[in-house]
Amino acid sequence: MQITRRKLLFAGGAAAAFTAGMYPVLKLDAQGVAPMTSTGMKTLADKRPTLHADGIRFGAYDPHGDFTGQAGVATEHLFLPWEDVDLDSLALADAYAMERKRNVLITVEPWSWDVNWRLTSDELRRKVMRGDYDQNMQAIAARMSAMKSPLILRWGQEMEDTSGRFSWSGWNPRDYIAAYRRMVDMTRKAVPGVKVMWSPKGMDGLRAYYPGDNYADLVGLSVFGLEEYDKIEYGAPQTFTDLLRKGYGLVENFNKPVWVAELGYEGGDSYVRPWMNDVTLKQADFPKLEEVVYFNDKDVHPWPHNLGRPDWRVVRPAKV
Repeated sequence: MQITRRKLLFAGGAAAAFTAGMYPVLKLDAQGVAPMTSTGMKTLADKRPTLHADGIRFGAYDPHGDFTGQAGVATEHLFLPWEDVDLDSLALADAYAMERKRNVLITVEPWSWDVNWRLTSDELRRKVMRGDYDQNMQAIAARMSAMKSPLILRWGQEMEDTSGRFSWSGWNPRDYIAAYRRMVDMTRKAVPGVKVMWSPKGMDGLRAYYPGDNYADLVGLSVFGLEEYDKIEYGAPQTFTDLLRKGYGLVENFNKPVWVAELGYEGGDSYVRPWMNDVTLKQADFPKLEEVVYFNDKDVHPWPHNLGRPDWRVVRPAKV
C-alpha cells in the first residue's frame, strides 16, 4: 500500500518508531554547520522549542523519536486515516504514552492515505452523511476504549480551508457539523472520558463550522512559520505571535481552551531562534492558549511559490 500522507506507527512497520531508545535524543542547543541559504545561515543542528518552567504545555507528533526521552512533553500526537490502517498499533502508542505519562491526541483523517483510493470531496461527503463510514469510526472508537492514556479526539481538521488539500475541507458548514457531531457521538459512546478538539486552520470563515459548545472541549489551530514564505506573502519574516494572532482572534470568543494542534517553523537562525523561545512562552495576548503541539516531520504537501515541502523536523541532518 502506498502511504502518501504522514508516516507514523500506523503505516506498516513504523510502530517500531515508538520503541523507547530507538532514536537518540540530542541535547538542546546542539550546534552544527549547515549551508548558507537565501534565508540566512543555518547553524542550529537542533531547533526544538525551549520549554519554560512556567510556560505553555508542549506536545509533539514525533515519528522520528526526537522527543522520546525528553522530559516535559505533555502530549503524544498521532495521525491516522480511517481506511487502510492497522488499529492494533494503537495499543503500542498507548503503552508508549503511558510509560512517559503523556496524553494522546488522535487526529482522525476521514480518507485513505493511498491517493488511488481517495474519493472526491463530494463523494466523501455523501458517503459520510448516509453512514457508509460509521463502522470505520466505530472501529477506531472501540480500540480507543481499551487505551489507558488520557485521550483527545481531533476529527476532520482544517475544515474551513479552501485550498483543496483535504477532501473534507470546504464542505457546506451544515454538512460538516452534522458529520463531526456524528463521529464525536460515536466516540463518546465508546469512550465516555474522551475529550474532543474542534480544530480549524485559523482562517476567515471558520466560525460557520463551529459545532457548538457541547462538541468542543478544546479548540485547535495550525501555525507554521516558513521564512521564505513570509517574505513573499507578508514582505517580512513573521513571528509566532504574528501568525497566531489572527486565528486566535477568530476563536477566542468561543471561551474554550486553545491549543496550537500543529506547529512548525523553518528558516535561518535569526528567524528560528525567536520561534524556539516564544512558542511555549505565556503571552498576555493569548490568555486561553494552553498547549502547542509540534509537527516534527517534513510537510506532506508542497507550499506555494515553488517552496517545496518544508522540513519542520527539529533535528537537522548532519552535514558530511
